[in-house]
Amino acid sequence: MTTLVIQSDKRKSRLIANLAKELGGKVYDASNDIIEDIALGDLMNNVKTDELVSREKIFDKLHKK
Repeated sequence: MTTLVIQSDKRKSRLIANLAKELGGKVYDASNDIIEDIALGDLMNNVKTDELVSREKIFDKLHKK
């Protein structure tokens, strides 16, 4: 399965969605917030180090800002 995300104006999006449905695809309407969440999750997965950090180190970094 492949996922394609397209941002466009309403008229063009509706046209593309109808075409995708006719071709047998599933169409989901996603807000900008959902797209940002997906992008952030992907970024987090790409930079994951599997290193454990203590709670103290995290709070030290947060309090320095």
